[in-house]
Amino acid sequence: MKKIIFKNFLRETTIFFLLSCSSVALIVWVIQAVNYLGFVTEDGHGFKIYFLYTLLSLPKIINGILPFMFFFAVFFMLVKYEDQNQTLIFWSNGVKKSEFLNIIIRYSLIFLILQLIMNVFLVPFTQDKARSFIRQSNVDFLPSLVKPKKFMDTVKKLTIYVDKKNDLGQFENIVIKDSFNKVDSRIIYAKTGFFTELNDQNLLILNDGKILNINKGKTTVINFNKTQLNLSKYSSKTTKYPKLQEVSIFLLSKCIFQTIDQRSTTMLGDKNEFRFQCSHEPKKLDNLSQEFFSRLFKPLYIPLLAIVSALLLIKSKNSLGYSRHKIIIFITGVILISLSEILTKFFSFDLYKSFLLMVFPIIISVILYFLFYKQSYGTSK
Repeated sequence: MKKIIFKNFLRETTIFFLLSCSSVALIVWVIQAVNYLGFVTEDGHGFKIYFLYTLLSLPKIINGILPFMFFFAVFFMLVKYEDQNQTLIFWSNGVKKSEFLNIIIRYSLIFLILQLIMNVFLVPFTQDKARSFIRQSNVDFLPSLVKPKKFMDTVKKLTIYVDKKNDLGQFENIVIKDSFNKVDSRIIYAKTGFFTELNDQNLLILNDGKILNINKGKTTVINFNKTQLNLSKYSSKTTKYPKLQEVSIFLLSKCIFQTIDQRSTTMLGDKNEFRFQCSHEPKKLDNLSQEFFSRLFKPLYIPLLAIVSALLLIKSKNSLGYSRHKIIIFITGVILISLSEILTKFFSFDLYKSFLLMVFPIIISVILYFLFYKQSYGTSK
């Protein structure tokens, strides 16, 4: 009988979690996808890059909302069972509250492992993979970004201005500044020009103009009847270098725990020019430690949230102050979720301090567990 009761509760909780988590994740994903439209409208990337980048953000979204959705699912199901008098049936059939709590804690360990896998492996991998699409991307939509009477500086080190667009679809009075570095550049003026694509390369064909090459303060002028500018070699201003959230936890641990003399440059991504630099500077070490420990720290709150939600079992709906009891427990859960985010900012290279922060949710879980046992002792244990 007990196995059937626990099995039904866990099945219903899982179904509710999957439905609610999917719904919330989809809403957040759509909102974020709208924000990412800037990759096309402002940075000139193609829709394929936009779709892949947006799709790969989904694991990060799910991972971010998982603790709250787990807490909400268990909280909601316990309230539902109490309102429908099902918990009263449990106690009448010999189910102890402490047994029910232990089942919920074991259930929470599944989500702890799930979020740990997502934090440590899946999310960094998908985020780095998404960044790799940006690294490999050309500015496919650059032609559509060029507008008459406006400066277009979406492309890195390249600024394009056109005066107007004629009936033939060609731009007139084109001015282009191509900056090689802080000192050297070239300015191109053309009477007409148009965009075209050849061999998967975006080209700007320019007619009847001049090229002013500025090299170390000296200027040379070249006249041309027709020339072309290969836009495929330019990249957008979108950040391409890996962020800490995209770095493998193994690289983070290597940077943190190896000695200073052994620290070296470690490559990330699929192109050699994108590297993750280990550093022994205190501020950078603190940032590395913060990212490393936070991935291991946040999942520890899931069993704590399970125990907090199980505190609903202490009182029945007929008890005095039950409604206030529900509100307090829900607010406590939300505060703990917020606290898990806030405390990650206090991790540092001070391993003793980081260790104390790591064991904090474990200590609170143990305290609440014994508090639950004490409160429920003698009344359907």
